Amino acid sequence: MVHCGKKHLCAFVTCILISASILICSWKDLQLQNHLTRKTFLQATTASPASQLCRGKPAQNVITPLEDNRTFIISPYFDDRESKVTRVIGIVHHEDVKQLHCWFCCQPDGKIYVSKAKIDIHSDRFGFPYGAADIVCLEPENCNPTHVSIHQSPHGNIDQLPRFEIKNRKAETFSVDFTVCISAMFGNYNNVLQFIQSVEMYKILGVQKVVIYKNNCSHLMEKVLKFYMEEGTVEIIPWPINSHLKVSSEWHFSLDGKDIGYYGQITALNDCIYRNMQRSKFVVLNDADEIILPLKHPDWKSMMSSLQEQNPGAGIFLFENHIFPKTVSTPVFNISSWNTVPGVNILQHVNTVPGVNILQHVHREPDRKEVFNPKKMIIDPRQVIQTSVHSVLRAYGNSVNVPMDVALIYHCRVPLQGNLPREALIRDTTLWRYNSSLITNVNKVLYQTVL
Repeated sequence: MVHCGKKHLCAFVTCILISASILICSWKDLQLQNHLTRKTFLQATTASPASQLCRGKPAQNVITPLEDNRTFIISPYFDDRESKVTRVIGIVHHEDVKQLHCWFCCQPDGKIYVSKAKIDIHSDRFGFPYGAADIVCLEPENCNPTHVSIHQSPHGNIDQLPRFEIKNRKAETFSVDFTVCISAMFGNYNNVLQFIQSVEMYKILGVQKVVIYKNNCSHLMEKVLKFYMEEGTVEIIPWPINSHLKVSSEWHFSLDGKDIGYYGQITALNDCIYRNMQRSKFVVLNDADEIILPLKHPDWKSMMSSLQEQNPGAGIFLFENHIFPKTVSTPVFNISSWNTVPGVNILQHVNTVPGVNILQHVHREPDRKEVFNPKKMIIDPRQVIQTSVHSVLRAYGNSVNVPMDVALIYHCRVPLQGNLPREALIRDTTLWRYNSSLITNVNKVLYQTVL
């Protein structure tokens, strides 16, 4: 207790004591606040992903142009099958792009390491100025990069460069047996009925995932894709390649002198292989109007098990294409509700209704000995380095031409030999083995999307 002889002295001392108390309390509050702030910062730092240490602008799109506008990056993938490299799938101008560098963001400190890239343009460019390319950089030791930037020079400002996450960095167990890669959906694609029939046939045969590189499609097709995405069957990769290059719907430059052929199909196929390398046992490369039909087996799993057993060391299995003309019908399985569903690809210039019911097209064109019969593939993605459309360009495993009595590609489209009479075609009803399941499954999708 304080005793004061004079009132003003007592008041003065009391004020000093009150002020001191306030200062002490404020100091304690500040210390507590600093402690909490520091604790929150440490927690955030501990919980933050390694990418926060990596500088550069995170890439936002599937196709990213570099500042030279001659190089387009799709995605980098870790590849340790020979040595530890980052393999960047991209599109480059075959003459104008001479030098590129990989700017690695190393972990755990986020330091930058720059190395010169090997630019490996795929041989199947078919005369177009731009082609699919692997931009390959050897990874530095003790780096374990999570992100990489690509630049023409080893010098520059990392903060101004797009930054890409390196995929396949962590080993995974296969989540699916079969993934179908379809590239690319373009031309306001509206082949609704046949697309649903194909996807349902894929599922019957053992497919769990269908990856589609989508440029554009009709509004009705969007509804179908949305259904399949919500179901978990379809994965859409946006593919706005015509925003960056003059694209051709033809396969060769001599047919249409644009920047790149067939909407960058080869680049999309290669990206799809690497994208699914660690999550799918097999990858199937075919178009939406093509179905690999097994003749000796009920599904793809039993077929591939048999083919692998007969061909140890093989990783690429090629199946012959066979045309089942849409113009030749057999009046069976006439399901009235299907007749109002669009079934045509606008690029093929056929009437849009009624929809094409593949169950009614069971006559195929005979082979022409003088004409190359293209093939499509089921591959082990871990054995493939580069692919084209009808064959693999570089691989570790052997290729096998699957005999026609084992399986063939059912390709229902406009005829290639339109002058042949019906009697000259070969009746092949293999597809009818699946008719009951197919009709039930297609109806289920149609009633939830289109009808």
